[in-house]
Amino acid sequence: MSKPVMQLKDVKKTIGKTPIIKGLNFDIYGGEVFGFLGPNGAGKTTTIRMMVGLMEMTEGDVMIKGHSINSDFKKAIHHVGGIVENPEMYPFMSGWKNLLHYARMMPGISEDRIHEVVQLVGLEKRIKEKVGKYSLGMRQRLGIAQALLHKPSVLILDEPTNGLDPSGIREIRAYIRKLAEEEGVAVIVSSHILSEMEMMCDRIGIIKNGELISIQTVRDALEQTEEKEVSMEATPVDDTVAALKEMTGKDVNIQEGRLTFTIDREKIPTVIAGLVQKGIQIYSVNVNRSTLEDKFLDLIGEGSIE
Repeated sequence: MSKPVMQLKDVKKTIGKTPIIKGLNFDIYGGEVFGFLGPNGAGKTTTIRMMVGLMEMTEGDVMIKGHSINSDFKKAIHHVGGIVENPEMYPFMSGWKNLLHYARMMPGISEDRIHEVVQLVGLEKRIKEKVGKYSLGMRQRLGIAQALLHKPSVLILDEPTNGLDPSGIREIRAYIRKLAEEEGVAVIVSSHILSEMEMMCDRIGIIKNGELISIQTVRDALEQTEEKEVSMEATPVDDTVAALKEMTGKDVNIQEGRLTFTIDREKIPTVIAGLVQKGIQIYSVNVNRSTLEDKFLDLIGEGSIE
């Protein structure tokens, strides 16, 4: 496997005598979108602030391309680009002039590179317009372009789809995937929109009360949820409901002629065979895929979302 571009090594944060972050350890690789999930107050933003040196760690270290945030900050942070919530731009200037102004503050950024990032985020047609006329989605794309100007290895986006409409969210998701797949950038995304994280991320880390309680690929996270929702069309309905209750011990919902119940995945074939033996006519069976939301709630508990 390739070397990680970012490593968190036993990162801790204590405020007063209260431990806020309790020893985080994980690696992030180039070309992946890593989702950082957790309920409000779990420590996501605190961790992100420590990752980029905006907040001091109490213990531990963050290594970026082999450089320590603690002892070699300038070299480490050179490899990072980031947006925390809505990017700040000058509304009276065009998108191009905003990027030019930012590029002047950083050595070695050519106009060719500005053209390159504008193309990458799909703003070629609107880049000469004033930012004040941009939609929120376009501003986010301009913010991503700005964060990419110096060719970072790691891009950190804290709530990048905040306040966007569905088409804006879909747009930003497409650019994030493109950056990881085509540019090889490691993208770290923190978000509350679980359905978006499911479509956008390769791996997710779930944080609760300052501790990392799970880190795995999105596919594994979804496949490991053992209990599945099954919906079925069968007759006679009353006999099917009675048989299902007897076999599963669970309630059965009836909606528009379909019966829905939850059951452990490995028990599904036994239940179907049992229904057939009882002379029930089965016309269709669907096993509804688990969502990241189900997995998230399983891990953190439903009462934890604020």
